[in-house]
Amino acid sequence: MTDAVAAIPEEAAPVPLLEPKEGIPPVVADEQALAATIAAFAAGTGPVAVDAERASGYRYGQRAYLIQLRRAGAGTALIDPIACPDLSGLGAALADTEWVVHAATQDLPCLAEVGMRPQRLFDTELAGRIAGFARVGLGPMTESVLGLSLAKEHSAVDWSTRPLPEPWLRYAALDVEVLVELRDALERELDAQGKLGWALEEFAAIAAAPRPAPRTDPWRRTSQLHKVRRRRQLAVVRELWLARDRMAQDRDVSPGRVLSDAAIVNAALAMPLTIAALQGVQGFGPRVHRRQLEQWLAAVQRGREVPENQLPPAAAPHDGPPPPRAWAEKDPVAAARLSGARAAVSELAERHHLPAENLITPDLVRRVSWEPPADASAANVAAALRRLGARQWQVDLVAPAVATAFAKAAAAPAQQG
Repeated sequence: MTDAVAAIPEEAAPVPLLEPKEGIPPVVADEQALAATIAAFAAGTGPVAVDAERASGYRYGQRAYLIQLRRAGAGTALIDPIACPDLSGLGAALADTEWVVHAATQDLPCLAEVGMRPQRLFDTELAGRIAGFARVGLGPMTESVLGLSLAKEHSAVDWSTRPLPEPWLRYAALDVEVLVELRDALERELDAQGKLGWALEEFAAIAAAPRPAPRTDPWRRTSQLHKVRRRRQLAVVRELWLARDRMAQDRDVSPGRVLSDAAIVNAALAMPLTIAALQGVQGFGPRVHRRQLEQWLAAVQRGREVPENQLPPAAAPHDGPPPPRAWAEKDPVAAARLSGARAAVSELAERHHLPAENLITPDLVRRVSWEPPADASAANVAAALRRLGARQWQVDLVAPAVATAFAKAAAAPAQQG
């Protein structure tokens, strides 16, 4: 990194950020207070810092339970989106304003649910990645760039709690206290490194991205699913996962609090036939109520009864190339292309001091390596990467190196011959 961001001397302890400058604002929880907040933020100047707190691990889904904003001229606002579920008026008031968000892809979906969608944004976490910072959490970034320390002890609390305790509100207000200042310092750093254009392309792509489509077969994200080999057992995993999801949604609790992933996998491997047998499976011990045991056993039985022609496939369906481990057998030249392309991307990423996955996603590297242009010139590889969704800065950097790797892979079999 350059001297654009003044390095904090290692011997200098970071200054703790303990209290918001204007104190903890009252939580906005009615239409009158919301209208006043909208007016204040519409009259503010410069970028607006935005953050959201969810109740991951406690509640079903990823809805926001507190939204924090800060803008010059408006101060800080803490908004209860449960009491004020329609924030489209606030979103409209900030439509022409740059939003400063840390790890935007985590917060944008829950903000969109209440009617808030940015047209322009600056993602301080992604900016840190592109600038080459080793640690890009908000706390470490604030400390290394601004010399200020943020307490993070309330980051994983149950934000659906009402009323929210004062220490939590203080923590929430502090999360947006210096976010714009951090943004400005990172912009200077990126500019000094010649990477500001790269970051702006990434931010524009995030702001313009459509809402993701529902995930196909979400039950396949069950942890430890790799232990389940037989399709019949996969059907049991699916039935248990679906039953758990229904219960979790009905009770508005995190699915993991209803039944653990490990218990689902254990039951699928054991395939119990009776309540007693199910109680012997780890995760279904004596603390589980009998009515719940009956529901879980019914799910196992539904999995047992799925017709053969309706059993889930052993591997998740996908529209891309096969898993890389199968390439050497299926297409050795493609495997050589992928190996060369990965090495080229790693070398480029190291040279430019940013993570390889931010230089170009591994999925794009796999896709263009599996089905390269017939004439794999740099221009044609560039066109292929653009069609796959790569940003122009990524194409400019990666296409020549990948084309060279492809040429070497094509020449290797001929030389061997």
